[in-house]
Amino acid sequence: MMDVGRHPRIKLFVYSEVEDVSGYVGNFKVKVRKKARYVDENECNACAECAKICPVVVPDEFQMGFSSRKAIYIQLPQAVPSAYVLDMNACLGNNPIACGKCVEVCDKKCIDYDMQDQFIDLEVGAIIVASGMDVYDPTELDEFGYTRFDNVITSMEFERLICAGGPTTGHFIRLSDRETPKTIGFVQCVGSRSERRGNRYCSNICCMNTIKDTVLLKDHYPDIEVKVFYMDLRAFGKGFEDLLRRSRSEGVKYIRGIPGEIYEDSKTKNLILDVENTTTGEVEKHELDMLVLSVGVIPRQDGDLIQKLLTLSRTVDGFFMESHPKLKPVDAPTRGVFFAGCSESPKDVKDSVTQASASASRAGILLSSDRIKVEAITSVIDKDKCTSCGICYQACPFKAIVVDRKAKIPAEVIEAACAGCGTCGAECPFGAVTMKHFTDEQIFPQIDAILEENPQDKIVVFACNWCSYQGGDNAGMSRLQYPATGRIIRTMCSGRVDEQFILYAFSKGAPIVLVSGCHFADCHYIDANRWTQKRVEKLWDKLERKGIRPERLQLEWISAAEGQKFAKVMREIEEMRQKVTPEEIEHTKKVLSDWKPKGAKRRPKKAEVKIEA
Repeated sequence: MMDVGRHPRIKLFVYSEVEDVSGYVGNFKVKVRKKARYVDENECNACAECAKICPVVVPDEFQMGFSSRKAIYIQLPQAVPSAYVLDMNACLGNNPIACGKCVEVCDKKCIDYDMQDQFIDLEVGAIIVASGMDVYDPTELDEFGYTRFDNVITSMEFERLICAGGPTTGHFIRLSDRETPKTIGFVQCVGSRSERRGNRYCSNICCMNTIKDTVLLKDHYPDIEVKVFYMDLRAFGKGFEDLLRRSRSEGVKYIRGIPGEIYEDSKTKNLILDVENTTTGEVEKHELDMLVLSVGVIPRQDGDLIQKLLTLSRTVDGFFMESHPKLKPVDAPTRGVFFAGCSESPKDVKDSVTQASASASRAGILLSSDRIKVEAITSVIDKDKCTSCGICYQACPFKAIVVDRKAKIPAEVIEAACAGCGTCGAECPFGAVTMKHFTDEQIFPQIDAILEENPQDKIVVFACNWCSYQGGDNAGMSRLQYPATGRIIRTMCSGRVDEQFILYAFSKGAPIVLVSGCHFADCHYIDANRWTQKRVEKLWDKLERKGIRPERLQLEWISAAEGQKFAKVMREIEEMRQKVTPEEIEHTKKVLSDWKPKGAKRRPKKAEVKIEA
């Protein structure tokens, strides 16, 4: 961090946060709020005289509350810049000035109670999201006694207690009596790999963090007895298995089983654990001086704000989703935005550094180019048909469309920001939006070709390029058996599937139409498939009003890895197809006989002529 602060070509904004982001790749405009420190960071020399005289004492967040700090303090030992910050929420001396001692003692007159937040506008070509992660709070898992017993701590609290720069200067103690524990236990997967409470995913770092901690304890206290209670040990990285062997060789006991009940001896404050050892099949009782909960990691609590500012996607677990897990592992769906570290998924230091290097390289390639290449699937707006209604602007997940409704200026597409999902084209009620390579003129003939012969024996399937289409491909490569009645029309996103495509397919005699796409949390176009959901729900109502069974239009979310689900869905829909009668198909064709494409001119109604006698 100090090297970063000293680098001549790196501008470091500390104690700051991003307020707003606008623009597109190569032309981002970022507004940064630089919070008031109430101390001039350029003049402060960290002499600490102000902290010595400050009468306010509050818990130190950096030391996990195990020690205290003053209202004016340095946030952490390696802080850059090495200057003090005044916590106005704790300070006594602002409105009105009730103290002011720090101002009086500061020889350089660095402290200014009237300092205000500053807003800084930046123009940048690329953005790297390295927002990190938060740590799981085990309070809800009270069966481990974290809120009830003094000697139950988390792995983060353990790190502060054993650190040389910690509140005990590296002398590891238990909290109840400040004595060095003789037996200590670690419980793995607290808040991770849980279906009911906590998180379903593996937090990646917990196993090796515990193994490292056991080796550290044995190095400092060779006579200490260490026990690790686990479900599985995931020592998969380079050198990880060697470290596990070293831990075992130093006498650390690994017990395959998670404590079912923990209670405290009221006299000694020792902890008694009941554990089913799944290796031996026996229930064991263990008495420990101290217990460490190896807590997992969770996405940043302010992730919603970052997602909104940068128009990002998130996976089911809450971490940000990359553009493609194999081909673009550090690129965000929004072009010009990249990921580094645990903002994208839980990872250790090595993987974080690797991803950061990749992100920096990707950003460097982008910034070194005079021009950037975009996919030839972007949308085009016919200004003659556009009425400046703004629906396309609302539907675009990437805000790649600009329109002035008040001035009635037609919409315009920013091609550098457009990802080609096609949602704007499907939502436009006037047919003013054309999707290159996925035009109406290309999709309607595909429907015609599918239903030209024996339409009653065909299922028209609209599949999104990234998930459901790949799921079908997965099913084929896995040689899964499913009926061959399905005929797939590929679109970049389910958001491109226009209501008109579905109605046209029914008017041509399709017994069943399936619209499929990514799961809600996995949409590669942020929230485009939510527009699909709304569109299909409206169409169900419309079909019902026309006397057409809504069940004949199916909507399914299928991921690229769900070949089994794709095959299952196709089997189920084939059963539905067989129940659609020829009479139903003929009725549908008759009801939809007056179908016309969007934007087509309607025939004017004939004027009524009154004949008077």
